[in-house]
Amino acid sequence: MNVMDFFWIFLMISALQPVLSRKLLEVARQRMIGRIERNRQSRVIVLIHRQETMSLLGFPLVRYIDINDSEEVIRAIHLTDQEVPLDLILHTPGGLVLASLQIAKAIHAHPGKVTVFVPHYAMSGGTLIALAADEIVMCRHAVLGPVDPQLGNRPAASILRVLSRKEANDIDDETLIMADIAEKAINQVRDAVRELLSDKVSAEKADEIARLLSEGNWTHDYPLTADHALGLGLPVRTDMPDEIVQLLQLYPQNRSPGSVEYIPTPHRQTPRQKGFTFI
Repeated sequence: MNVMDFFWIFLMISALQPVLSRKLLEVARQRMIGRIERNRQSRVIVLIHRQETMSLLGFPLVRYIDINDSEEVIRAIHLTDQEVPLDLILHTPGGLVLASLQIAKAIHAHPGKVTVFVPHYAMSGGTLIALAADEIVMCRHAVLGPVDPQLGNRPAASILRVLSRKEANDIDDETLIMADIAEKAINQVRDAVRELLSDKVSAEKADEIARLLSEGNWTHDYPLTADHALGLGLPVRTDMPDEIVQLLQLYPQNRSPGSVEYIPTPHRQTPRQKGFTFI
């Protein structure tokens, strides 16, 4: 073999390596999902959104809950017997209200127990889906978020407040139209949240939570921790299974080396000495 033969072999291996790595990662995910399903005797559905990077140009593509996601989740539910529990693992910044509501209503209507796991965050539409579950399991530092609708890049609640701060004659027609749409959007989301919570808390509590989450009391990216969610009256637990966290690690962010580095081994303090044991 000459130098050119080695060169072409190197090119072939380089071209195949990303494909093989992706396939191995997919196999590892399927094994972990199967393991969780066997341990919990449930149907596991994973809804994870990462910021993907185009392989050639390197532009970030932010993913979010869309109609394709709602189609896939509903198809998975249709493949599941009514009494089989559903375990939905969420890691998402949110997305379309329509798609989020479709998923939320589908899991809310499922007769078997529905548990939503939030290892890190489930904001906006992700929170809307979580509210439909019988139980929400969060890591201690995981967060949910408000579900107030956004019109473009503007909060609907903020657009609506313009009407109370200015005379109608001083407001342009476009803003008045947007305010009308904003009012409808808030009412729709508030009613949806109230319906999703109706079988978990009292009617008064459901109305209170629905108003807090949908009427712009916080900024849209405000983090609601597990303790905060418990304080609101949501059915939250914090005993996150280790295998759920391990599964999330099998959906790595595609990017250049990050700014956080550590040796990925547990460090446990031993009871007999002042020091740590590395496991």
